[in-house]
Amino acid sequence: MVNRQRLSDEFARLAAITSPPLREGAIARYLAERLAALGADILFDRADQAVGGEIGNLIAWLPAAGKESEPLLMSVHMDTVEPGGEVVPVLNDGVFTSASGTILGADDKAGIAELIEALEVIRERQIPRGPVEVVVTIAEEIGLVGAKHLDYTLLRSRYGYALDTTGVGHMVLRAPAANRLRVEITGRESHAGVAPELGVSAIRTAALALAEMRLGRIDAETTANFGRIEGGVACNIIPGRVSLEGEARSHDPDKLRVQTEHMVACFERAVAAMTTTIAGEQVRPELHIDIEADYPRMAVAEDAPVVRLAQAAAAAAGQALEIRLGGGGSDANILNAHGIETIILATGMRDVHSPKESVTVDDMAAVAELLVEIIRNA
Repeated sequence: MVNRQRLSDEFARLAAITSPPLREGAIARYLAERLAALGADILFDRADQAVGGEIGNLIAWLPAAGKESEPLLMSVHMDTVEPGGEVVPVLNDGVFTSASGTILGADDKAGIAELIEALEVIRERQIPRGPVEVVVTIAEEIGLVGAKHLDYTLLRSRYGYALDTTGVGHMVLRAPAANRLRVEITGRESHAGVAPELGVSAIRTAALALAEMRLGRIDAETTANFGRIEGGVACNIIPGRVSLEGEARSHDPDKLRVQTEHMVACFERAVAAMTTTIAGEQVRPELHIDIEADYPRMAVAEDAPVVRLAQAAAAAAGQALEIRLGGGGSDANILNAHGIETIILATGMRDVHSPKESVTVDDMAAVAELLVEIIRNA
């Protein structure tokens, strides 16, 4: 059913549109026109005003055509990670890559292209379907910002699919919650060559904390990481300040709490260890930690209607559709928290967030065929 040339052309057009987080105006305008041509009513919410973006989240409503059923949600995001810039998508032997040393943008433009192709097939074959609601969020890549600021009063769907994970032939029903930690340590500056004993190193304090901290894979459900550190002025000055940003994730709320508390305790012990007496005065590094609940966990039951629909659609398309455990956050986490039961479907993208990113036409065609069956049977 899928028109592979049309699908390839659509993906190439999408990939070539620059769309970093909060600067999605060009791709939003393109998608508004493209979905309107498929018969959708288009509106944008005001998320951009809350987050300083160019445009809000796009909501497209396709009324029922020949079938009455509950509205079905399809969720994708329009932004891509850096390094973006001018992406030049190249197709060789059925595989799309970037020719310009940038990311390709298959995350999440493969999902968008697959959805558009599915809607094209349904329209041209006049396949009866119920109402379909398409939500295209902004700024997903910088913390699910668009989904967090989405105007949920505008949505009518209560279940659906987020097209946004790597590989093909699987769905994600469970994804972890995450806490984000922002840490600031203030020590005391001093000349590193003339009077190092008069200083208290903020960087060394941070290093002591990180050296004893459990990071990486904690267990099957829990991970932790510190990914950013910044501090110091010059190599000949004892650093008086350092800031760090990290995270903890877990499918288990208790494990998330325990891991977060462990990370905080490591910094507190490091501060105690670095406390010293200078010229008769006790000097203790100052520690400030801000903990933010970044996103909630998602957990959809294996016998939920949204899961059974996807499984039935895969069977109709002659495809396998495995259940896998998710390790990252996505818009589906936020949608589920707002009462919209959503699972994540793989879109074929591979090596995302890197210049090696790719997607094959075969995989995109398979996902588009799956979406046709989902929409047909909803």
